[in-house]
Amino acid sequence: MNDDATLTASELDSGILYRLFSGAIAPRPIAWVSTVSKDGHANLAPFSFFTVASVAPPVLAFSPLLNGEGATKDTIANLKDVGECVVHIGGEALAQALNATSASLPPQDDEFEHAGLTKAPLGDLRVPRIAEAPIAFGCKLRDILHFGDSPLAGNLVLAEVTVIHAAPEVWNGRHVGVEALKPIGRMAGSDYIRCTDLFALERPK
Repeated sequence: MNDDATLTASELDSGILYRLFSGAIAPRPIAWVSTVSKDGHANLAPFSFFTVASVAPPVLAFSPLLNGEGATKDTIANLKDVGECVVHIGGEALAQALNATSASLPPQDDEFEHAGLTKAPLGDLRVPRIAEAPIAFGCKLRDILHFGDSPLAGNLVLAEVTVIHAAPEVWNGRHVGVEALKPIGRMAGSDYIRCTDLFALERPK
């Protein structure tokens, strides 16, 4: 490392970069994504590389990484086969269930059952939503950008929102109640964060 702590990304291996990104780019919102396989097996997994990509049209972006062996997550395979997903915002009340769905289960296993969650329909999508989640965005796949086939390479999913479930106790049609939703974010390692210490700054004119 140089004296001024500046270095090129190529000097760092992917594991070190992952720790730097996950520690410094934080807190990160969590996309809790359900998909189904072409055979109808439901899958559910959380992804903290997640954000809004567009409002008009409404597009969400999340990026499942290849695992340490360079293998693709079930989410990507299902999106390629079915082209649909549901992105949930779980909140603090569902943190334990969300964490449970991060387990590496065989493709035929059902993470809804594993985490004790209930399936519910959402519009005309084949993919179920989590009945217990207060907010769910039903999406059609727009594109997947692949960044390589090495371990920890990203697969950027662009998913266009077509149908929305929003519990009235969380969303009044205009504003989301932070106290009701109690959103959580990801930090590094096993750490999560609560949104309980807010401050406001007026945007300059």
